[in-house]
Amino acid sequence: MNSPAMDAWSTPVAALGVDARAAFITRTYLHLAGAILGFVAIEVALFESGLAAPIAQAMLGTSWLLVLGGFVVVSWLASRVAHSSDSTALQYPALAGFVAAEALIFVPLLYIADSVAPGAISSAAVVTLGGFAGLTAVAFFTRKDFSFLGGLLRWGFIVALVAIVAGVIFGFELGTFFSVAMVGLAGAAVLYDTSNVIHHFPEDKYVGAALQLFASVALMFWYVLRIFISSRD
Repeated sequence: MNSPAMDAWSTPVAALGVDARAAFITRTYLHLAGAILGFVAIEVALFESGLAAPIAQAMLGTSWLLVLGGFVVVSWLASRVAHSSDSTALQYPALAGFVAAEALIFVPLLYIADSVAPGAISSAAVVTLGGFAGLTAVAFFTRKDFSFLGGLLRWGFIVALVAIVAGVIFGFELGTFFSVAMVGLAGAAVLYDTSNVIHHFPEDKYVGAALQLFASVALMFWYVLRIFISSRD
């Protein structure tokens, strides 16, 4: 969850005409759909080729802090390029790199889910897409500016990151309640991101907007799937 880069000369899409706003929103959600399909395609390729198992075992056998740290760096770089670049052509590699990084970090969780909780992946996907659709509808129908959630989300993610690092270092499980709280935090991020798409993004940042939305959808899917896995234990 990152705020869109707003240069002094950038005009928010909300200040433009109806046709321009509609075109921006359409492009954003088409790119989001493309990112989701790309994520699914990468995961299917990894699992069908047999590469998922060694990747999952390698990642589960190393320090999760290293994996998390690498993911944070890739995410930050991708978001930075997508939001700050004036060239749309440069925003596409950022989105593609972010989707690939998400797909890679999801491999261990999907591998575990496929092994111990058959059907959990599809169920979690349905719940995630349903939740995303509902929250998106709230943002569009109310037209409320949810930018006030920005500070709350930043604090929430800092607390969550500290809890994750502490859990890795001291070896304790964060449990189902933490996953439920993270689903709620991801839901707030969806509202915030959708509000930014409606009110604050410049017209030429639809790729960055799609990246931001994809990050929130992926976060929600991660913790919904964790809940499904824990319910099968």
